[in-house]
Order: sequence, then structure tokens, then C-alpha cells
Amino acid sequence: MSDEYEIEPIPGLPAYLPEGESLLWQGAPVWTSVARHVFHAGLVASYFAILIAWRLGSAAWTGDDMMTALASSLWLLVIAAVALGVVALLGYLTQRTTVYSITSRRVVMRFGIALPLTVNLPFACIASADLKANRDGTGDVALTLTGNGKLAYFHLWPHARPWHLKQTQPMLRCLAEPSRVANLLSQALKDAHPDAARNIVRPNQETVTATRGSAGFGTAQAV
Repeated sequence: MSDEYEIEPIPGLPAYLPEGESLLWQGAPVWTSVARHVFHAGLVASYFAILIAWRLGSAAWTGDDMMTALASSLWLLVIAAVALGVVALLGYLTQRTTVYSITSRRVVMRFGIALPLTVNLPFACIASADLKANRDGTGDVALTLTGNGKLAYFHLWPHARPWHLKQTQPMLRCLAEPSRVANLLSQALKDAHPDAARNIVRPNQETVTATRGSAGFGTAQAV
């Protein structure tokens, strides 16, 4: 289901779409959200803030000169700035090198900062789709694959659902309009399986799951 790409006739797609298949949506992660939710910029900032507070608190407790303590903490500020800069750069590069595509027949993920790859996920390989909204307005859409579709977690990371190592779930991460994308994907799945699709629920601001029935896509439930 995956391959390297060198030339893209259509940005984000490894080849022209076959006759009868149409491109419904394309997008990329929001880099600030990637830095925050994937590379944990908040935790990095908190870590260095605790170190600096500990250094100043220790100086105050032992009666050391506060100006000296502040001066000795400058190196921590420099390291913190460099670390956060690296995190921001990773988020930016992730956005620049990623294109998510939804067609009338499949989901295509093109990504990779160092090793560019394209992953094709036909609707027949997708068992369910889960939407999780973040507080900053972005959100993730995770895809559970059927037994016929298996991918390695580290092959997909960071475009994989965290901690799902045994059953890897490809994930469209940090989308600017997650509900719109989930709605579009749900409708595309329904259109691809009109006989099996029933009552697909619109995603709410929390989480939605679109499940696959025995003969195709079935109902969706908010969880």
C-alpha cells in the first residue's frame, strides 16, 4: 500500500487518477498544531521552565545572590530557545512535506521529511474512521484498517495514532477543519458502499466513529 515518490503529476498523488475516480479534498497538517501535539512543544517549554524555577528557588532558599542566579540561568534559556526552535522547525517541515488526499475511492497520504513515501489506502482496506478534536480547533482523523491492510507503526510515524503499535492506525494529523474532513470522508465511504452504508452521523466537537458492517460501512457513533 505504500511506495516512494519522485515525480508527482498531481501534487500529493503518485500518478494521475484513473478514469472514474475524482479528487475530493487535499490538505496538510497545521504546523503549529504539529509542534504542540506531535512534538510536544508545551512539555518542552514546561521542562525548561521548571529547571529555571528550580534554579532560582534554590538560590533564594540558600540565600545566594539572585542576580548571579539569573545570570547562571541564561544558558538554560538559550538551550530552551534552541529546543523549541527545533520543535517548531520539525512542525513546519512536517507541514511542508505532507499532503493528505481523499478521492472517491481511497485515502492517499504523502509524507516524509528525510524519506518521502506515499501510502494508498483504498476504501476496501478501511474498517473505521475516528475523529478527535483538539482544543485549538484542529483535529485528527484515525483510520482503522481491515485484516487485509497492515502497515508498520514506525513506517508511518508521526502519521499514525499514538500508542497503537500492534494494530497501526494511519492518521490524518492536526487538520485545520477536522469536522469538515470527517464529514467528507464519511460521505465518500457511504457513496462507495451505497448498499451497506446507513445513517452516518455527523462528527461532533469531540469524537466520532464510523464503523464498517459485515457487508460494508455501517453506522457511526459518537464516543
